[in-house]
Amino acid sequence: MEENKIGRKITVLGAGNVGATAAYTFAVSGTCSDIVLVDINKAKAKGEAMDIRQGVSFGHNVEVYDGSYEDAAGSDIVVVTLGLARKPGQTRLDLAKANVNIIKEVMPQVAKAAPNAIYIVVSNPVDILTYTILKCTDLRPEQVIGSGTALDTSRLRSTIADHFDLSPKSIHAYVFGEHGDTSMIPWSITNIAGIDMEEYCKEEEHKNIDKEAVEEAVRKAGSEVIKRKGATFYAIALSINRICDTVLRDSKDVIAVSTMINGSYGINDVCLSLPCIIGGSGIEKVLTPTLTDEEKKKLQASADALKAVISQIEF
Repeated sequence: MEENKIGRKITVLGAGNVGATAAYTFAVSGTCSDIVLVDINKAKAKGEAMDIRQGVSFGHNVEVYDGSYEDAAGSDIVVVTLGLARKPGQTRLDLAKANVNIIKEVMPQVAKAAPNAIYIVVSNPVDILTYTILKCTDLRPEQVIGSGTALDTSRLRSTIADHFDLSPKSIHAYVFGEHGDTSMIPWSITNIAGIDMEEYCKEEEHKNIDKEAVEEAVRKAGSEVIKRKGATFYAIALSINRICDTVLRDSKDVIAVSTMINGSYGINDVCLSLPCIIGGSGIEKVLTPTLTDEEKKKLQASADALKAVISQIEF
C-alpha cells in the first residue's frame, strides 16, 4: 500500500469499539489526512474503514482504509487499542498477563515498521502496557504516551464543574498515578481560574465540596457507564483525539498522561500519569508540581501497586 505523501497519518491498532470510535473521531474532527485500521479480524477492520470512508463527503477529506502491521510505515502516530477487555471474575493481574503477551507479539513488528511514530497507548491496564511497549521495543520513552489519567482528569473536572455550575474548562485539576483503583487527586493544586478551590468555596459562598465523594465518582465513572451500556468508547475516543491533535499541531498542551517515571517524587522504573507537556516529539517534559507529604505518599503507593503487578509479569 502506498504511503501518504502529504498530510498526517494515524494508524489505529485494534478495530473494536475504542479503535473504531477513535478513527471515526479523527475523521469527523479532521485531525489527520490518512487513517489506517488494523485488526486481527481483517473483515471487521475493513468494514469499519468502509463505514467511515463512505461518509467523509459530508465533512473533512480523509483517506480511511484497512491494512496490516506493515502499513503502519510512515505513520506520524500509532494508536494502540489492542487486547482483551476484562471479563467478569477475571483478576487485574490475569488481564495484564494476557494483554502483555499480545503487546509483546505485535508491537516489535509495528515499531520496526514505524520507528519514528509517536505511540498513544490506550489498551488496559494502560500503565502496565505502556511499560511493556518500552521494554519490548527500541522506542524512546518520549515516543510512548499512555492515555493514562487524561480521561480521569476530564471526569474530575466535569464533576467539580457541575458542583460549582461552571464550565469544565475553567477547572484546573488533575488525577495522578495509576489509571485504576490507586489513582489519587492532588487537591492542593486544584484551582478555579487561579483561585485555590478552598478559597473559591468561601468567596462564592458554596458549600465545601465532598472530596471523598468526588474521588469515588471519578474512580467509578467508567464502570457506571459499562454497567448501563456495556462498554465505554466515546469519551476515551475524544481524549485520544485531543492527545493526537496536540502532537500533530505541536501545541505544547499539558495533559495528564502515563509515561516512564524516573526520579519524580522519588519514583523510578514505572509508568504512571503526571501532567506532561506534549508536542510534536511526544512527551517533552514531565511536570512535578509541589505536593503535600500526604499526597506524595498516595502517589508513591500508586507506583508501588503498579510495581507489584510488574514484578509478576515476564517481559
